[in-house]
Amino acid sequence: MPGNGAVTRSTLRQQIADALRDEVLAGRLQPGCAFTVKEIGDLYGVSATPVREALVDLSAQGILEADQHRGFRVPEYSARDYRGMIEARRLVTDGMFQALIDGHETFHDPKSPRIEAALTTVRRRGEEAQRAAGAGDLTILIGYDLRFWRELSALFGNPYLADFLHRLRLRSWVCAVQHLRRLPDLRGHLWSGHTELVDALARRDAVAARAIVAAANEHSLALIERLGAE
Repeated sequence: MPGNGAVTRSTLRQQIADALRDEVLAGRLQPGCAFTVKEIGDLYGVSATPVREALVDLSAQGILEADQHRGFRVPEYSARDYRGMIEARRLVTDGMFQALIDGHETFHDPKSPRIEAALTTVRRRGEEAQRAAGAGDLTILIGYDLRFWRELSALFGNPYLADFLHRLRLRSWVCAVQHLRRLPDLRGHLWSGHTELVDALARRDAVAARAIVAAANEHSLALIERLGAE
């Protein structure tokens, strides 16, 4: 049936995209690494169509970029690129926190069972992210950090904002890991203030939330710029 074929292709496309994204975030696909649709298709034993679609999706997210000579390649991001990504993230989160100050309907009653349950779930993601950061486990940290921010931004009820922030954070992680993987031990280097941010939002303290995110941005930017200089 045509419908089954479409579902299978869509599933393959997502599976390939997820696998390649994880390879980039894990540092196994290095900056500058180039490959063709055929090479990826041969690697996973699938046809060219879902591979091409997956690679185009990843290019749109900034995880890969088109290379006219080799098809696609892992981008080489600089510390300057990271600074631009941090600035873009700050503008988005500042807007979120301003909405909180203005009495966004989501936080009109932060003690409501629905909001309390949602914040509990987000806090749980934050706790896992903090544990991974403390252990210096970058791969686990990235996974929980992305889920933390996606679920947190979803509380503001704007799916476009949540998706945009997710893409920004994903792209900034792709940039950051290219530098962070140089450190033999990441313990003590990774920001881990996720639960503090959740607590500030639960109190509807936008000023504290903004300060926590600003400190996180400054911390990570200073680290990436130092590693980039080295």
